[in-house]
Amino acid sequence: MTDSTASRPGSRPAPPDGARGPVPATVLAPTTPATSALPGSAALPDTGPGGTSGTGTSAGALLHLVRTGRAATRSDLARVTGLSRSAVTSRVHALLDAGLLVEGGGSTSTGGRPPGTLGLDVDAAVVVGIAVGRSRSQLGLFDLAGREIVGDTRDHVVGTAPGVLMPDVAARLAALLAGTTVPVAGIGMSLPGTVDPETRMSLDAPVMGGWDGVALGPYLAEVCPAPLHLANDTAALAHSELFGVVPPADVLVVKASTGLGLGVIADGRLLGAHRGITGELGHTRIDAADGLLCRCGATGCLESLAGGWALVNTMVDEGHDVRHVRDLVQLALDGDTLARQLLRQSGRHLGEVLATAVNLLHPGLVVVGGDMGAAFDLYTAGIRETVYARAAASVVRDLRFAPATHGESAGLVGCAALAIDAALTPAAVDAHLRA
Repeated sequence: MTDSTASRPGSRPAPPDGARGPVPATVLAPTTPATSALPGSAALPDTGPGGTSGTGTSAGALLHLVRTGRAATRSDLARVTGLSRSAVTSRVHALLDAGLLVEGGGSTSTGGRPPGTLGLDVDAAVVVGIAVGRSRSQLGLFDLAGREIVGDTRDHVVGTAPGVLMPDVAARLAALLAGTTVPVAGIGMSLPGTVDPETRMSLDAPVMGGWDGVALGPYLAEVCPAPLHLANDTAALAHSELFGVVPPADVLVVKASTGLGLGVIADGRLLGAHRGITGELGHTRIDAADGLLCRCGATGCLESLAGGWALVNTMVDEGHDVRHVRDLVQLALDGDTLARQLLRQSGRHLGEVLATAVNLLHPGLVVVGGDMGAAFDLYTAGIRETVYARAAASVVRDLRFAPATHGESAGLVGCAALAIDAALTPAAVDAHLRA
């Protein structure tokens, strides 16, 4: 295994002035380092008969409103939820005592006492992101705002078995966590192909031979017993686009790398992710690939003509020393004629299938990520060419294309987002406060 990016130990980026108050000492000094929970719990206020945990008025729900920017003061919370001032105050105090909220200075008031602004304490805990691909693994430690604190990215030999790679990942994770003084709220991890989020196993990953049916949790549990959340790589990319922003209601997220995947965001929610699968763009049959054998065992798949692995094979057949689609993309960016032709043509073929999705789903935005997305202008020119030619004019009139927000770190950021979102759901926060 070789380092492609050295481990980057360092301190968390400083927040904007006035964004957060001081972190409570009880949060910064747990009894043991790298524990696997949110910070110290506090008694949840009585919510009356039956309680309101899991509804829109629980303490966890109020934290969600603050975290998503829908409320910034106690007055906002009372207005949005309809709760009385005393009910809001008791819930906010529980969140403050637990170290999940911080209170800043006064904001401009329309009359009466200036209300204090509230915010998520992004330093209350950390999460781990782990993105494992065909030839590279990325690890990162993130705060609750999704900002990377320290990371470690390394290449590995294609076909490396989980029994070899996962102990190495665990050892690298232990190094990242060394000296961590706040709890670890969760681990988000991604793999190519279809995964089972419940058992945390790969179910069908042609590009990752030997990984199907292997339990991944035990490899990490001794180093970090935090909850493990598993998604496929396209879902992780889509999660990175949803995290911390308000995207258009309907978005298509293309993962164009060794394989080709599609994440469908409808009404602001990623479809199918709970089942560990996203759109199988690459294994849709197209006429141009008729008779071509795909790595899945079928013939005629889009991926057999336009997937990164197929493009690499073509480059090798033409005498180029190319081992991964990242190498091909770099050659294209450096001006290699064949590499540029292959990327543009791959985009055209992908656009054939994408045009049908655009016609059916009417997205406002198509995000293009993955290794081929690094050559966004070149690759997307091919996609646009076919989508605009094949989709209805009324559908593509206002359609926008954009590169992945987080670039080559998008998958890793998506893994962190997966863990953060799971740790901070209203139900999870309420359960923590009651513990």
